[in-house]
Amino acid sequence: MKKIVDYRKLLGVQKDTELKELKTVYRNLMKDWHPDKFQESEEAKLEAEHKSKEIIEAYHFLVSIAPETLELSLEEYTQTTSSCGIADFTWERQVLKVYFLDGSGYEYFEVPKATYIKLVNADSPGRFARRHIFNVFPYRNIAKQETA
Repeated sequence: MKKIVDYRKLLGVQKDTELKELKTVYRNLMKDWHPDKFQESEEAKLEAEHKSKEIIEAYHFLVSIAPETLELSLEEYTQTTSSCGIADFTWERQVLKVYFLDGSGYEYFEVPKATYIKLVNADSPGRFARRHIFNVFPYRNIAKQETA
């Protein structure tokens, strides 16, 4: 997905970067781009504010899809995807959002339109998703972010 690639490029990290290294890179970038360092002009300060917001967003997003983060909630994720019914789902620009009856929600990336159409037309969307989506595409938990 372009968003993932762009965020990795912004932070200068690779796909296999561990959380500890990601955090170090994030802190160093925030030191460099902190708006308080740019007092010489309002324009520079505004640019630094914009850049620091981008860095923060990229960091939080990459942390949310990191293997270490997903591993911490793997049991809960497996329980939800294997036993909870799907309450609703939406797809836009290769991002599929699935909301479950237990109130949780997950965002799946790089989901082709053809896969989404098959999900919509499936006799059992839950069964189709368990076979072709849940453990195939990169994902992150979105229920916490949207209710916060």
